[in-house]
Amino acid sequence: MSWHREIWRGVKQGFSIEQDNPLLLKAQYKAFSTQLPLMYFILLVNSWILSSTHIDSAPHWLTLDYPAILTVVCFIRFIFWLRSRNRDPTDETARQTLKRTSLIAAPIALSFTVWAILLFPYGNAYQQSHVAFYMGITVIGCIFCLMHLRSAALITTAVVNTSFVIFFASTGKPTFIATSLNVAMVSATMLIILHIYYRDFKHLIDAQAQAEALSNENFHLANMDSLTMLPNRRKFFTELKACCTQAANKGSRFVLGILDLDGFKPVNDLYGHSIGDKLLFTAGKRIQQLCDEHTHLARLGGDEFALIITRPGNNEALLAFGNRVCNSLRQPFTIAGNSIHISASIGLATYPDMASNATELFEHADYALYHGKRNNRSKVTLFSASHRNLIQQEASIEQALRKADFEQELEVYFQPIINLETGKTAAFEALARWHSPILGPVSPAQFIPIAERTGIINKQTRILLGKALATAAKWPADIRLSFNLSVHDLSSRSIVERLVSLIKQANFDPQRLDMEITETAIIRDLDQAKWATEKLRKLGCGISLDDFGTGYSSLNQLHALSLTKIKIDRSFVTGIEQNLASLKIVKSLLALSRDMGLDCIIEGVETQAELQVIREIGGIMVQGYFYSSPIPETAIPSWLADRPALLSQ
Repeated sequence: MSWHREIWRGVKQGFSIEQDNPLLLKAQYKAFSTQLPLMYFILLVNSWILSSTHIDSAPHWLTLDYPAILTVVCFIRFIFWLRSRNRDPTDETARQTLKRTSLIAAPIALSFTVWAILLFPYGNAYQQSHVAFYMGITVIGCIFCLMHLRSAALITTAVVNTSFVIFFASTGKPTFIATSLNVAMVSATMLIILHIYYRDFKHLIDAQAQAEALSNENFHLANMDSLTMLPNRRKFFTELKACCTQAANKGSRFVLGILDLDGFKPVNDLYGHSIGDKLLFTAGKRIQQLCDEHTHLARLGGDEFALIITRPGNNEALLAFGNRVCNSLRQPFTIAGNSIHISASIGLATYPDMASNATELFEHADYALYHGKRNNRSKVTLFSASHRNLIQQEASIEQALRKADFEQELEVYFQPIINLETGKTAAFEALARWHSPILGPVSPAQFIPIAERTGIINKQTRILLGKALATAAKWPADIRLSFNLSVHDLSSRSIVERLVSLIKQANFDPQRLDMEITETAIIRDLDQAKWATEKLRKLGCGISLDDFGTGYSSLNQLHALSLTKIKIDRSFVTGIEQNLASLKIVKSLLALSRDMGLDCIIEGVETQAELQVIREIGGIMVQGYFYSSPIPETAIPSWLADRPALLSQ
């Protein structure tokens, strides 16, 4: 009995539409919108030609009235499908339209068949042959036009051919019997071909659907960050350009934000990349929870994220949102049993207020981010007109740097470092000063970051170090020289080797030289920083960690380096007599330096009150404007001559 069920299932499937395949239904609909008007045109023309050959022999209701009614019905369907040619139907529209087409196929086919059979008795043998020819050739044309909807083709063929074969076989005339058999065989062959074509058509649509799904998946993967499951850099820039175009067309405003995690690299170094990856994923989710439907989040790469805010509100609301994000990321992350603390800095720029295109908007948001990281870390910075002026100033400084004769234009100033126990000058820190013939005096806070960014800093360092060593060679033997190295000065072995060679050639004992490095150099490449510091220590130089407490290096990283001193940043010293938190931090750092066997220099001492607190908590080495601003080489002899007076202070 199973084969009966299979046959019945096949027949049932053939006479129904596949409602669970929307793509196939749409493809059938689009094919029909071209073919059905042609089918109705052929049907009507053939019918009226047949009617014209019987106009004198058959009643008017058969030659005029009946075909007129059929013409109205077919013309309505003709117009419907003609208008559907350029439509893109919904799944439901395609399903309902094709279902309706299958349902009306039988009534329309039966109507034309009955009409033709009713005409057959009228007329001579030629006219009767015309009826047979009309029915045979028209059904074949309809099969071709209905080939994309198998159910309608089968229904039409079944209605017409069954009637045709039964009727003409019943005439008893050999010619008509043979004609009915011929038509039946041709129709059967056409149906087999239709089945094969429909099957191939369906496979083609399925293959296109699979290819489209694969293409969509590939497009999704190409535009998604596999780690955080957020849109990636490629998708972000596509979205940014689209937002710029839309905003320009509508005259609207939107904001671009770039977010950078502060302290992420030490997490990677301390806990490993697996924990770092989980931290990025969790941070992305935490940011995403604060975003609404008007805020689009993406990961640009590394620990950098981007936000496109299409309805930012006013600047106060924008900054409030940015602060919520920063505050959220300051909360501890618990990952694999570890409590991890990081923070974030955000740079924001508005379009079209502060940029005219996507590239400029991104650059301005990026500038706001790194300007904030230098001056207001772990906060939100909104790009403003003052930042635009700074960009112009920096561009001028960069051009002047590229043209500068550093041997002539760079000068070294020296700021004393005082031993509070003896009141004597223990060392001088060498500080760069640049007097440009184009711009005049330029602050180190302005030109050094630009020199680092442009790669000019290494040349400046060699010139400044040479001048500082030459000056220090004239000092008493108990006074040390402290010299700052940029992160770029430690970035490669060849650069460090040149500095070592320069120190060896100078008429100055390397054991009196302290090279100051920043935590940024450690974070950037711990292995290279370790090699560089060991190289300098073997030469006899001391290694000071500058601005200690402001970075994110771990104690493990500090132990890995050959440090001899740490310098506590001035941000912890300003107003220390009134700031309990700063007091606790400085006391902790002093205790830490003692535990690690390191000397400790406290920077930024500017008032008697600050100095008094530092004395009380055990500070020994201090530096700051309270004692002296940086002085030129020519002022050092008089300074040293007056140093006994410091004992009384």
